[in-house]
Amino acid sequence: MVEGPIGVGKTSLASKLADEFESELLLEKPEENPFLANFYHNPRQYALSAQLHFLLQRAQQVQDFRQADMFHGSYIADFIVDKDRLFAQMTLSSDELALYQQIYEHLTLDAPKPDLVIYLQAPVETLRERIARRGIDYEQQIRDDYLLRLSESYTRFFYDYDDSALLTVNTESTDLINNPDDYAAILEKISNIHSGRHYFNQSSFAL
Repeated sequence: MVEGPIGVGKTSLASKLADEFESELLLEKPEENPFLANFYHNPRQYALSAQLHFLLQRAQQVQDFRQADMFHGSYIADFIVDKDRLFAQMTLSSDELALYQQIYEHLTLDAPKPDLVIYLQAPVETLRERIARRGIDYEQQIRDDYLLRLSESYTRFFYDYDDSALLTVNTESTDLINNPDDYAAILEKISNIHSGRHYFNQSSFAL
């Protein structure tokens, strides 16, 4: 599974790896969240609606995955289910978070543990450039302070993460999509990971 903050390139890498390994691709599909654009315009008003939609969407994806698991050999996703609470803790008020936690526990999400999580990092300036480059209208309203808090939340989350092997990748100067050398290097790195925490920092130009 590939994870990281908005604009870091997780969907592009997950898609490329799914093709590489002939795996089923699971995507987060934020474009299907009808509250997301309004959330970036007015976070306080739409945080709970946006978060609950993502939670229910992930619950459905876990159910679909478990029903189809017997027919597919491997999956690559651009999200992990546990990250949903990361966003909830960052965006919801205390009362909203309490309600969210009740619903989360009622759903009893039992997502399978990944063999490997690839955590992509980049500084806020790089995230901002990539968000601007891909040109999704509502994402242009994302504030730099939100991106900073999000990046810090991911850092704290993965600091304690031990559910599976973890590969942390500095993408500021690494082009895993367009630079064949960088991509080949990370494929080699992935092939040698079986457990534990690992790091990848290739010297290249930014995405």
